[in-house]
Amino acid sequence: MQKVLSTLGLLILVVGLLWPWLQKIGLFRLPGDIVIENENSRFYFPITSAIIISLVISLLLWLFRR
Repeated sequence: MQKVLSTLGLLILVVGLLWPWLQKIGLFRLPGDIVIENENSRFYFPITSAIIISLVISLLLWLFRR
């Protein structure tokens, strides 16, 4: 459990440090991401971005287990 929490913390740290560059490449503004805007609110659901991130993480985990 300690290894999982340490890895998760490290992953959050890396994403936090890379956040300015992730926004520049447009990762969270892909076609297929749902954005609903009203006068006073905004709902954002990144379906396509979540699928891409899931595929990358799955690929990395598969490579590390080999």
